[in-house]
Amino acid sequence: MTISNSARTASLTEEGAASAQLADVERTAGAKLARMRRVERVTTLVYPVLTTIVLILVWQAIIEVFNIASYLLPTPMDVARAFGTDWHTITSNAWPTIEETLIGFGLSIAVGIPLGVGLALSRTFSRCFYPLLVGSNALPKVAIAPLFVVWFGFGILPKVLIAFLIAFFPIVINSLTGILSIEPEKLHLARSIGLSRLDTFRKIRLPSAAPVILASVKIASSLAVIGAIVGEFVGADKGWGKQLLDANANIQTALLFALFICLTAFAAALFGVVQILERLLIPWHTSVRGHSRADAG
Repeated sequence: MTISNSARTASLTEEGAASAQLADVERTAGAKLARMRRVERVTTLVYPVLTTIVLILVWQAIIEVFNIASYLLPTPMDVARAFGTDWHTITSNAWPTIEETLIGFGLSIAVGIPLGVGLALSRTFSRCFYPLLVGSNALPKVAIAPLFVVWFGFGILPKVLIAFLIAFFPIVINSLTGILSIEPEKLHLARSIGLSRLDTFRKIRLPSAAPVILASVKIASSLAVIGAIVGEFVGADKGWGKQLLDANANIQTALLFALFICLTAFAAALFGVVQILERLLIPWHTSVRGHSRADAG
């Protein structure tokens, strides 16, 4: 009896030690994961900041080494001064460009995704409109921008249409490609379990195509900014595009660079919003999880 009790006590002691060891391993793994996440957050911010600083130093060094005139290439300090002296002009012209971009971008999504899905699901619809769509995209949008000004005046509509036309084609093509790229085995499985065509689209086709569609939306976010600026180049009385033309006419190179920075920041912010939306909608996809692991590494 004493031997049995001793064995039981030894067994419990071993189990307790194993449990404590397992708890230590879990705590160590949790701490390591927390450190990796902290490093990821820090590097996500630090890396681009350090890269920007290096580029600014290289920019300044090039000007000093080659003695470049400020009207050809301003120094970083000249650009900073332009932000200070022309800040009111820059900010007062920001909203027209932002508004045109967002409306055109929104329209490109609202029209592009359903159109791409329709082309993928209907062979008759695709045969009727796909060649026309490809042919219309071959027409340079800059060439038809003056026509929009003639038709619709100098208001917001021509700029929105140009932003829409430039941004929506990648969304249409990627939506079409994403819907058609689904593995046949998945469709066979859907038919075998009796899913309707609508349920097959909602549960299988659309989730499979979502990564490709969202990738095109990210591309379109930058193209919409370009479209709005092109529209303002053709005819506008306000906006960053109009201000770019004025600064170029007056050889205000520092102001040009300041506007470039504003446009880049806006396009990057819009891209970042879409990227956040992508992580929320498809956190399971390898493009999202793989990017996070790469950042952590």
